[in-house]
Amino acid sequence: MHRTRLLAIGLLLTVLAVTALLAGCNLAPTDTGTDGAAPSNPNSFWIMIGFIVILFALMYFFTIRPQRKRQQDQAKLIHQLQKGDRVITIGGLYGTVESSSEDSVVIRVESGTTMRFIKSAIATRVTEQPRTGS
Repeated sequence: MHRTRLLAIGLLLTVLAVTALLAGCNLAPTDTGTDGAAPSNPNSFWIMIGFIVILFALMYFFTIRPQRKRQQDQAKLIHQLQKGDRVITIGGLYGTVESSSEDSVVIRVESGTTMRFIKSAIATRVTEQPRTGS
């Protein structure tokens, strides 16, 4: 939902920027100068450059920066894994960390089975115990 909304905002801003770009640049001049050449608007070039810069800035703030923050948060989570932490893998498997090495982690699931995963397969740490039905 959040990603869809960001994409919709980005698309809307892109359409607005292209519309403003086309409105600021005189693509089909009707008046010609004395030598027959179309008059040029020196500001249209800078307007176009400004909109391109704005588009790149918006792309950075709506896509690149949040993705980089998620990667940093994931790296921090993986670095801080300790024995006894309850985790969820990217496949949805709940378990408890039994041991950890440089590139992998051993997780014990509820049935008592231990499984080895690469550390990047850990999606999140469980902070609260799952509720059981009564």
